[in-house]
Amino acid sequence: MAIHPNNNLSGENAAREAGLDFVNLEEKKPSLEALEFVPGDFALKYQILPMSLEGDELVVAMGSLKSLQAADDLGILVSKSIRPVLADPQMIREKIEEYFLEKILAGLPGEEAATTAEIEETTDLADLQKMAGETAVVQMVNLIFAQAVRDGASDIHIEPYEREVKVRYRIDGMLNDMLKPPKRMHAALVSRLKILGEMNIAERRLPQDGRIRVVIAGRQIDVRVSIVPTVWGERAVMRILDKGTAMLGLEELGMQKDTLEKYRKLISTPYGIILATGPTGSGKSTSLYASLQEIWSPTTNILTIEDPVEYQVAGISQIQVRPGIGLTFANGLRSIVRQDPDVIMVGEIRDYETAEIAIHAALTGHLVFSTLHTNDAAGAVTRLLDMEVEPYLVASSLIGVVAQRLLRRNCPNCSKPDQPSVEVMHAIGITDEDLSKAKLMRGAGCDKCQNTGFRGRQGLYELFIVDEPIRRMTVDRRSSNELKNYAIAEYGMRTLLGDGRLAVLNGRTTPEEVLRVCQREAF
Repeated sequence: MAIHPNNNLSGENAAREAGLDFVNLEEKKPSLEALEFVPGDFALKYQILPMSLEGDELVVAMGSLKSLQAADDLGILVSKSIRPVLADPQMIREKIEEYFLEKILAGLPGEEAATTAEIEETTDLADLQKMAGETAVVQMVNLIFAQAVRDGASDIHIEPYEREVKVRYRIDGMLNDMLKPPKRMHAALVSRLKILGEMNIAERRLPQDGRIRVVIAGRQIDVRVSIVPTVWGERAVMRILDKGTAMLGLEELGMQKDTLEKYRKLISTPYGIILATGPTGSGKSTSLYASLQEIWSPTTNILTIEDPVEYQVAGISQIQVRPGIGLTFANGLRSIVRQDPDVIMVGEIRDYETAEIAIHAALTGHLVFSTLHTNDAAGAVTRLLDMEVEPYLVASSLIGVVAQRLLRRNCPNCSKPDQPSVEVMHAIGITDEDLSKAKLMRGAGCDKCQNTGFRGRQGLYELFIVDEPIRRMTVDRRSSNELKNYAIAEYGMRTLLGDGRLAVLNGRTTPEEVLRVCQREAF
């Protein structure tokens, strides 16, 4: 195999120049026989993927001609002649991680006799740093991040228990078990995360927070890390802040056309307060970022105060809350008002002081966006009144509230026609008449959706617009149910459950999924 071509070339051109075949790894799969033949750590280190075993010849895929020497060494290692082919380097990396991960983990040394507590307490700083720098640990952490981004995970959990360590990913809002690294690797994995996040590697008794920036498949990903001590060792949770998901436009959020049209009119109002409500992780921040991008122009001055600043948005000045030095939402908002803003976004209205300043900003000619934790849109009015904000101030400043939930979508790859039970369909308001013209679908489960039947999410929206009668009802301190019933009866507000019903009738999701995310509202 004495080939000495131009080592800087790769891909099909390099394959042609070197007289090698080029393999598309999406179409051609490696054989199990060939995979068993090559040590996983060798494949991972040199990025060489065994493809097939043909007699005494082993066919291996490489991402670059620079790997030819390593392929020669592999031939000596396994006592076979090697036939190299070229393939896409990114695909090779993904396939090696996919096929060899379990093999590499299984080959790592097993449990030591010492208990976890003894390992944690007796391991000194130099040992921890050495362990965190080991090739297996570095590759494991890189692998955890790469696989999480590839699977579209929003969070990564590393959870130690008495006899095992679990790595779980939150995908489409649901936690899934993904890996079980050896228990002895746990301290080294956490130490590696601390080094990357610039945390104190020697501190193992107190919670710590950090931030990591990694580049995966050419994309820069920000990772927010939280580490807390538990009985069986330190538990790490990483929130993946992928700028690609934050930069969605309004049309990509999943709003129905009529709701989107009304919402666009609402956010083009020159002043007033617009609130997004819903539980944690329901996509409120993403909706507000999409709204800000929609109304941004070179002639507007937009400032935000957030805790934390999850995504940096071009053209918008963002302030990070720092309560430790006195920069609270209320204090920051007071300063923002003096920065000549046109539009202000407050991460969350948590108390009377913040609510009062936001309302005064709206009354003095600013458009203010913020979030509240309430179950439905009309509940935002009564929540502000519960904070002891005067009813006349709420009535004169609030112009609209959008409540939202995130709903898992049927996997486009494995969706099939479905016939759910009559009870479930009636529970979300689907009538027999609706069924005659509906196309109900359900994901059967496939490799692309981790056999869940769901892939990706969309928003469910309930848009509550504050008109004159609602202002009068607010001043009279009417209940949220009365406000909601008026909005449904007078201008046809569609509830979260009603929006979910449309998603089911359009074949986007299942009735059970709608009931899961709208359960509180359904009761």
